[in-house]
Amino acid sequence: MGSIDELILRATKEIVVKFIETGRVGPAGFHETFKTVYNTVEEIAKGSKQKPEQDTEPTDS
Repeated sequence: MGSIDELILRATKEIVVKFIETGRVGPAGFHETFKTVYNTVEEIAKGSKQKPEQDTEPTDS
């Protein structure tokens, strides 16, 4: 496991632990929540392979 993967796992763990402490995640939803948070953190840390959407709309000239 590379250092970036280890950092992603640690960050995911901390986020999910906070969700558990605040009552947002229970035992039944842990698996799905962990996967979702892990994938999101990994996407942010490693960079998205998709082209980012533009927030501005084209203007008429």
